Amino acid sequence: DGRGQAMSRYQQMFESLKRKNEGAFVPFWMLGDPDPETSLARIKALVENGADALELGIPFSDPVADGPVVQRAAMRALCHPGLEPGSSHVSMCFRLVQQIRANYPEIPIGILTYANLAVRRSLESFYADAAQAGVDSVLLADVPTLEAPVFCEAAMQAGVDPVMIAPPNSTPEQLQDIAKLSKGYVYSVTRAGVTGADDKLNLSSKALITKLAELGAPPVMLGFGISKPEHVRQALAEGAAGAISGSAVVKIGIEKPDELAAFVKSMKEATNDNKPSASLFHSPNQMA
Repeated sequence: DGRGQAMSRYQQMFESLKRKNEGAFVPFWMLGDPDPETSLARIKALVENGADALELGIPFSDPVADGPVVQRAAMRALCHPGLEPGSSHVSMCFRLVQQIRANYPEIPIGILTYANLAVRRSLESFYADAAQAGVDSVLLADVPTLEAPVFCEAAMQAGVDPVMIAPPNSTPEQLQDIAKLSKGYVYSVTRAGVTGADDKLNLSSKALITKLAELGAPPVMLGFGISKPEHVRQALAEGAAGAISGSAVVKIGIEKPDELAAFVKSMKEATNDNKPSASLFHSPNQMA
């Protein structure tokens, strides 16, 4: 499919941000939450206000890696008449992705979901359908490195980047596997446990990020608990190429949707605070 020669959307994004001396801000939204139309409107708001890439969930009934905010997002989506659980709800989600891709041809789109949905559809079909919809990467939150090769192979066969999670307590062997199996980016979590917006980040990610770089892994993005601009700055200071924010984005997008645009802008602005005297060089085109 020519992806070997062409740069992937993730590579293009990281290259372009590097030139601007910025990190990536990647918000998460659950497809179909609270209904398909609203989810499209919220995702549009994320892109229009500075998201560098998107992380989109396909709702699953047993989201073991997710905290209460994202669990509720999955439940709201699954309770909607258009998205009853079953293989048809995955098709519906891919149709939503197709609409997003049609509007935004350049932005990297990652899917975050669970192995059951991929297996049930058959790995071959799941990844082929994802690629067809315009998906760049898939992260299956409950697939450990030992089980991952068969999923990663199927993904790459379809031209989709498999993304692995690197937890802070990874062993050297696991890190080696994560570096080898991941394409696009590595999702490094700031702590063990489930997703959720934290007040304080307990980051000891620098060593992990350095190690992954030495092993030739793709760029690392930090997630879990990223809920304020200062967390984004901290993540980048740790050496991450970007920060992923889920629970905070979902909470604001559902409870205070009129504050979503300003929140995303503030999170994106925090990715270029490492510029020399940022206030003097605030280029107007960074939101383009």
